[in-house]
Amino acid sequence: MNASTRSTATIDPREAAHFGALADDWWNPKGASAVLHRLNPPRLAYVREAIDRHWGLDRTALRPLSGKRALDVGCGAGLLSEPLARLGAAVTGIDAAPENIAAAKDHAAAMDLSIDYRAADVASLKEARFDLITSMEVIEHVSDVGAFVRALAGLLAPGGIMILSTPNRTERSRLALITLGEGLGLIPRHTHDWSKFVTPDELTAMLEQTGLAVIGRRGLSCSMSRGFVLSDDLSLDYLLAAVPSKAGTATG
Repeated sequence: MNASTRSTATIDPREAAHFGALADDWWNPKGASAVLHRLNPPRLAYVREAIDRHWGLDRTALRPLSGKRALDVGCGAGLLSEPLARLGAAVTGIDAAPENIAAAKDHAAAMDLSIDYRAADVASLKEARFDLITSMEVIEHVSDVGAFVRALAGLLAPGGIMILSTPNRTERSRLALITLGEGLGLIPRHTHDWSKFVTPDELTAMLEQTGLAVIGRRGLSCSMSRGFVLSDDLSLDYLLAAVPSKAGTATG
């Protein structure tokens, strides 16, 4: 992908280059993406909780997403895409950095998983509709949050569900993610720009403007004994689940 291709509706070329440089280390649980590895279990727990509730699925089913199409936006090297495929979904994963997509394809092949990975901007997928859309820790890196959210909403199938996660714009997130996280080398430097963080109320308003209703939200907190966990505290990082407005009523 050349620079002109990267500079589409929502991709920030500097962000794409930053994360592309981490591609070779993405699957190393002790490497530059270690925090993402630690975030993945609670994120997956929330995804499972949300889809089970939304579609009335059997909580013990091993492949609850069988017959569903899933889109993972900003998929990196596939930390979330692969579990979604194991849950039975036909997964498309897109990322702004072609280096990440190359790493994702290699890892999926090694795991014998069939995932449609593409180096693309979300605005380029106009032909498709998906039952499940996920985009984790991506919104804070795009060039135009409103355009990004509208593009996501346009890809959601009737009766589908969208699940997003992003840091909240609070002093706590600035301290934890930037001052301590990046300052101590736990997160690669220049990963975050605090001014680009979006609050839950701001994101909810954007989703509602696209015709979606937020049906649930949970916080991601850090416990000294358990690491990252789901909680009711949204001040550090949070997850939102949204559906087409006729399919649900917004809740806190």
